[in-house]
Amino acid sequence: MFFFGCICGFVVWFLLKYLWAGIFTVDQNELAVKTVFGRAQRIPNKTTLSSSIAVNLIAEERERYNYPQVVVIPPGGPYFKFPWEKVHKVNVSTQTMNMAYDPETPTANHNGQFLDAVTKDQLNTALTGHIRYRVCEKNLYAYLFGVKDPIVHVMAYFISILRERIANFEAKKAAGEPATAGVSINDLRKNLHEINEHMMRESTQSAARYGIVLDASLITSIDPPDEVESALAAINTAHNEVSSEISLAEAAADQKIVQSKRATEIETLRAKSEVEPLKSLADQLVEIKKSGPDVLRAYVRNVKLALYNKVKKAIMEVEK
Repeated sequence: MFFFGCICGFVVWFLLKYLWAGIFTVDQNELAVKTVFGRAQRIPNKTTLSSSIAVNLIAEERERYNYPQVVVIPPGGPYFKFPWEKVHKVNVSTQTMNMAYDPETPTANHNGQFLDAVTKDQLNTALTGHIRYRVCEKNLYAYLFGVKDPIVHVMAYFISILRERIANFEAKKAAGEPATAGVSINDLRKNLHEINEHMMRESTQSAARYGIVLDASLITSIDPPDEVESALAAINTAHNEVSSEISLAEAAADQKIVQSKRATEIETLRAKSEVEPLKSLADQLVEIKKSGPDVLRAYVRNVKLALYNKVKKAIMEVEK
């Protein structure tokens, strides 16, 4: 009887410990990968190199980041696993992180408040902003098994690209733009959108390297040290005043040019209005002369008589 009770107890314990505990589900924002004796279930003859995420990898990187494709368990369930199997669940929803946050050392980067970066003209700046990221569904092996802490790798990768961009950034200058516009901090502030786009282009390899996709780079501010801010503000104020004076002078010059053009057009029209009657009269005299010299003399005599009727005094030359 005792032996039978032991057998029943062992069966109940086995069912609860291994069979019932082997049932699992996968949430809506999750994906899962199953390992058998520590080895992930793989898709035969499929690697990251056969996926679109490896397009931007160079030859050396293609050899280094050649991860196998694994069997992905989609949301739903219930699913079952044996005692020698283990399920690794991954949250694939988009997440946001402060770009100054260091997962390994939270006190770094001024307690995660801002990130230091040096500009082209050796000005130390403070960068603030966020990045949006998500786990790459096409490279779960890299995220789960390729590196120890993918977030740490991606943050270091992102920050190195950002600091390199800040250190070498040079805005395109328009023709005739004053030299004061070349102050690096001003160029960086005016081109935040371009810097964010550059970061996204340069970070496309993170999916193939670490299994994390960077959805967006949101750099919100670039600030110099406090002791430089006042001097920079004075430079910007002087630059704005000079630009304003130049704009006013250009506007006045443009207005004078327009007025000169209008005056020239008016005088040209006046000259034409005076010349046209003379041309018409000349054509008329030519036609009259064709009828004979007496006709032209008669016409001239009639014109003189009409003029004599309009004058009050006539001075005539008398031959002596």
